[in-house]
Amino acid sequence: MQDPQPDFQPVPGKPDELLPGVRRVVAPNPSPMTFRGTNSYLVGTRGLAVIDPGPDMDAHLDALLASVGPDQHISHILVTHAHLDHSPLARRLSDVTGAPVFAFGDAKAGRSAVMTRLAEDGLVGGGEGVDTAFAPDHRLADGDTVTGDGWTLEALHTPGHMANHLSFALDGTLFSGDLVMGWATSLVSPPDGDLTAFMTSLRRLAGRAWSRFLPGHGDAVSQPAARIADLLSHREGRETSILAALSEGPATATELASRIYVDTPPTLLPAATRNVLAHLIDLVERSAVRPVGELRAEARFSRL
Repeated sequence: MQDPQPDFQPVPGKPDELLPGVRRVVAPNPSPMTFRGTNSYLVGTRGLAVIDPGPDMDAHLDALLASVGPDQHISHILVTHAHLDHSPLARRLSDVTGAPVFAFGDAKAGRSAVMTRLAEDGLVGGGEGVDTAFAPDHRLADGDTVTGDGWTLEALHTPGHMANHLSFALDGTLFSGDLVMGWATSLVSPPDGDLTAFMTSLRRLAGRAWSRFLPGHGDAVSQPAARIADLLSHREGRETSILAALSEGPATATELASRIYVDTPPTLLPAATRNVLAHLIDLVERSAVRPVGELRAEARFSRL
């Protein structure tokens, strides 16, 4: 597969200054789902906020602490969402620094009624790994602000990739977590991912002017409006393909993924299947398709 960002070659653990008062430290956890690794951000010049401390790795904890200068300290820890590559290090970093952890809520917070029902019926897995133990010290609602030493971050509830997903606005810069990335489209894997919410979050972000997005993985997004438009178009195109395939007869999410994601490596087809399932659930909610029997991951779906 072609490298989507060949010029993005960060050194894990080495802080890179992206703009005044904002540095990025990449965790040493590269994978097909995390790209070069998880981006942790340090915001501020004296009292620092850490956004997405990342996976529970000793090397990354040491790198974050080593990035704090002699006249600096970590005062706040903010988490975009409770996946294992973003949130687990928050508690250890808090224990070391005394900084409280802020987030929307635990791993189940914000789930819709349909996703809650699917989870209760046993739909799990298929994503990037959920940090079921995550619990913030302080919950942030949509529009809440967190103020530190010379900086203010606005919390925006942007569910879709995960129900408890927050993005954080610093003036015209948005720390977009895994909602919007430049190197790949976001995985939307039910019951944690919700395509209806994902599209709503994208359209909401499109209503504001942004200078840049700093995502959870990959390089900065320098043209946010264009990237949002591309993501919306991509998802709308996938929906069209799914409906066209269902015009040939009922099919499961697995069957549809194998037909639609023809250029996808076999190792990524399970994630592609989850993306298709997310579309199917969204289409059921919009009365465009229906499951044959109960709504579940293995169901066959047909057009209405």
